[in-house]
Amino acid sequence: MTMRRWTDADTTWFAISGVVPELAVPAERVLMDYQRNGDEWRRGYPADTPGLDICWQNFANCAELMLRQAARLQPVPWCETLHELCRRTSGRESDWWLAGSTALAVRGARIEPGDVDLVCSDDSALSLGMIFADALIEPVVCDSSGSISDYWGRAFLTARLEWIGAPKAGVDSPLPSDFGPIAASRLETVTWEGWQLRVPPLDLQRAVSQRRGLTTRVALIDAILNQ
Repeated sequence: MTMRRWTDADTTWFAISGVVPELAVPAERVLMDYQRNGDEWRRGYPADTPGLDICWQNFANCAELMLRQAARLQPVPWCETLHELCRRTSGRESDWWLAGSTALAVRGARIEPGDVDLVCSDDSALSLGMIFADALIEPVVCDSSGSISDYWGRAFLTARLEWIGAPKAGVDSPLPSDFGPIAASRLETVTWEGWQLRVPPLDLQRAVSQRRGLTTRVALIDAILNQ
């Protein structure tokens, strides 16, 4: 696997190539914001973006492990990442809540998350970028034209930590999502290893999982509901 970085005019590019076949499918998912050019995935940032040096160093150091975790060839120590998230944000202004499989895992579902997904406000998206400045693998991006949210951030500790800031109202149309404004208005609080964590309501997570054809996840949610 080869990593390279270069600056062309006003754009600095991060690129990865030589991805072995068993990592190609997870690469398509993990590097979804990267452009595919033959054997290479690349992404450009304005060359004056703050923090690019540390983002590049972290990305180059963790890319292979990140892909191997996504392929389930390496364990995903999501608990360690979540503990670090809780520790770093305790007592600080960072208004986040859990989404996806991690939100089910902290309820006791027998599921192994592939990463830790967060939803937050626009201000908190930027705040998380500062709190995890040493672990970012991509700079926190503001894109008000995005289809899902205004902000996006990604870091890597022992596992991927990803967040969206200010999700769009459109994610709840035609049916409610489990990460949009409707879910945010109905958050529930669970206790996980001594931490109070906010999660979306189970009925929304079940409905979304059912629409996506995730039958195993639906069964896991039903098991929690039937407890």
